[in-house]
Amino acid sequence: MRIAQIAPLSEAVPPKFYGGTERVVSWITEELVRQGHEVTLFASGDSETSAKLAACTPEGLRLLGYRDHTASHLAMLHQVHRRAHEFDILHFHIDLLQYPMFEDLNHKCITTMHGRLDVPDFMPVYRTFTGMPLVSISDNQRLPMPPTSNWLATIHHGLPAENCPYYPDAKGGYLAFLGRISPEKRPDRAIEMAIRSGTPLKIAAKVDKADQDYWDEVIEPMIHHPLVEYIGEINEEQKKEFLGNALALAFPIDWPEPFGLVMIEAMSAGTPVIAFRNGSVPEVIKDGVGGVLCENMDDAVAAVAKVKTMSRAGVRRHFESAFTAECMVKKYVAAYEDLLGRGADVIKLPKSGYKAQYGEVNGSARPAIPVAAMPA
Repeated sequence: MRIAQIAPLSEAVPPKFYGGTERVVSWITEELVRQGHEVTLFASGDSETSAKLAACTPEGLRLLGYRDHTASHLAMLHQVHRRAHEFDILHFHIDLLQYPMFEDLNHKCITTMHGRLDVPDFMPVYRTFTGMPLVSISDNQRLPMPPTSNWLATIHHGLPAENCPYYPDAKGGYLAFLGRISPEKRPDRAIEMAIRSGTPLKIAAKVDKADQDYWDEVIEPMIHHPLVEYIGEINEEQKKEFLGNALALAFPIDWPEPFGLVMIEAMSAGTPVIAFRNGSVPEVIKDGVGGVLCENMDDAVAAVAKVKTMSRAGVRRHFESAFTAECMVKKYVAAYEDLLGRGADVIKLPKSGYKAQYGEVNGSARPAIPVAAMPA
């Protein structure tokens, strides 16, 4: 297949620093190429790929110092639309700017929804442009969306099996917290787990400007306990050893996590995950196999003892069975084939006006209308 992958322009693909979406786009792109597809990646010019690169900016916009990325994305979308005839599939990873511009091409478009979908500001677009085929990254992610959303599939993220190599022994014997310091990630819970269980905790996480007050007022006063070590942000190479030598990953989130890449990174290393049952977590972690699911802090503290008896080889097998890049891309190819198999024979008409904003009076979706029945 001839496939266009349309990436965010905020970071390079793959990102040089933080950038979960750009990392996933890279994994999808490289695996599609490996499987023999003809792939063009629309991304920043400093991206690295074995696909054909259509450079839409000199480098990632964040590093260029751009604050508003809308104009650059619109310019990229114009280029994609102008070249749309070259591709069988247009696969978007940029939220919602493409919805109005590509209504005439919905039969060959897919948008993967990478973020949280419970933001009220975006609902007018979701209610109005109901024809765009969507892929969710977890079933839980779909819950806030309008019932008229055109879901094509749920496809969990996957990463290359060699990215986080398997560590058969947790030589470090510590709990690992990895990612970002923020109220919804709840590093305070990880610290409590460590102190109450008597287990060392290492925190490898960055502090964004938006979360500086939370760090200053809540977390920084907590990290001076002798069992707690704050490392700061780490790179991809450091991450392998950090996760591989950990007794378990602490994932005590307090928000509807759409997916949570760090969970499968840990399981790839054979490291079980102690996770609170929020968002996508029950879809990713098989309780007692990939880690331990928790309802409260008492569960989380008790889980520290449980993970010591878990098979790290079993954790790695759980990762290999469902969360490799190969698994993910096989599902995307199936979704592409499903969409192309439907062709342009059936088009879901866009809604407008009151119904677009507030839905049907009886709550039912408008039926698809055959092309032949549509007015010229």
